[in-house]
Amino acid sequence: MSSYVAKPSPPNQDKRWKLVDATIRRQGQQARGLIETLHTVQEAFGYLDQQALRYVAMSLRVPLSRAYGVATFYHFFTLKPAGQHTCVICMGTACYIKGAPQLLDAVQRDLGIAPGETTADKKVSLLTARCLGSCGLAPAVVYDQEVAGKVTRSDIREHVKKWAGHDA
Repeated sequence: MSSYVAKPSPPNQDKRWKLVDATIRRQGQQARGLIETLHTVQEAFGYLDQQALRYVAMSLRVPLSRAYGVATFYHFFTLKPAGQHTCVICMGTACYIKGAPQLLDAVQRDLGIAPGETTADKKVSLLTARCLGSCGLAPAVVYDQEVAGKVTRSDIREHVKKWAGHDA
């Protein structure tokens, strides 16, 4: 007797689901493919919403809570659409000691958003990371996937002000 379980249908007709389905097939519809499949969804759609998490969980036969747990544990994943630009401030020990909280405070004040939020105009998202692995550059910040080291309050304020003021 076969233990085949029908795979659920994608949430909608968006062609990007074909990329997700290809990853699911490549993983053999197995739970071990959860992280890779979530990466594919993130790359295709820019973030993981509830419908995407539910679809991936059902397709890989894992509890929704596990998919959500993985999506919220790893820094790479986001549950909300990101802004045009992203500013990630490292809050690891070395960065924290060398002034990361002051950098975070400056950006929060200038943009009026908290970590995990995006400005109303969708230009800038502010994130924090547990550690970027760039401790020798403390305090470190990632501007649109580029690491900057020994960042000062004036450096970060100038950078985000430029983003908030116009399209880059």
